[in-house]
Amino acid sequence: MIDVNAAVGRLQQYARITPFERSLLLSHDLACDVFVKNETVSQIASFKWRGALNDILREKTTRGVVTSSTGNHGQGVAWAARAVGVPAHIFLPLGANATKRAKIEILGATIHDIGHDLDGAKEIAIEFAQREGLRFIDDGDSEGVIEGAATIGTEIGRALDQLDVVFVPMGSGSLAGGVAMEVKGWHPNARVIAIQSSGSPAMVESFHARKAIERPANTIADGLICRVPAQLALDSLIEFVDDAITVSDDELLCAARMMMLRANVLVEPSGAASLAGALRFGEEIRGKAIALIATGANATAETLTEIMAAV
Repeated sequence: MIDVNAAVGRLQQYARITPFERSLLLSHDLACDVFVKNETVSQIASFKWRGALNDILREKTTRGVVTSSTGNHGQGVAWAARAVGVPAHIFLPLGANATKRAKIEILGATIHDIGHDLDGAKEIAIEFAQREGLRFIDDGDSEGVIEGAATIGTEIGRALDQLDVVFVPMGSGSLAGGVAMEVKGWHPNARVIAIQSSGSPAMVESFHARKAIERPANTIADGLICRVPAQLALDSLIEFVDDAITVSDDELLCAARMMMLRANVLVEPSGAASLAGALRFGEEIRGKAIALIATGANATAETLTEIMAAV
């Protein structure tokens, strides 16, 4: 059973509440009140520590953890495992983001570079966890991960008297479902819209079809990749999220540049998905209070070059 209040209590001793501020320039640009929830302000420059740490803390007998990731979730599990003193094994698909991989290594986790994509690495990681008797932390099929991610919704919801729309980047769907679940407890009429790359549309298509649909993934936004939808995350999306859309890689790059230059927040393309989504809604959000979640800032030098060249 998901208990977000319990997750808030577990996590508060490990990290401070992340910034949530009105952006003067983005509010001007979008003709509405734009508030940015900056989840890049953490040791791993991503929100993923929340779900990973909460999931580990829920299980008092954990002797080691395993996960698969394109990078940010792996960092979160590696950081959380070190924080509580248990070993971690992180399975990364071949060619994973070098910046994220380096942080996982620094955090002391054992890295397994294997699998042609995220879901290929996941299959191998699950087999390893079962063989070694270790807990597998699934980014999309873990109540603990969804609870931890939902604490962002708690922080957003209680910070504002008025909130009309929340735009949430979506990979596995745990963040979008968790945030929507919690935001609506504070602001029942607020809409929550999930944003995924058109190069990895599985969760968006699954949301609209109301059933899991597998799709190939090829996008610059590695944090938004999902080929095989996880049922628990999909169920939470269907129950709590109001809409889900895809945006192109070009839109993500432009939004990342805009986030840096107009909101003074460095993000990777995945972390700019919320702004890319908001830009699609134009007149529909004029005069409203909206929240954008900046989910991560782990861009490589090559990606940063692409971001700054975007127009």
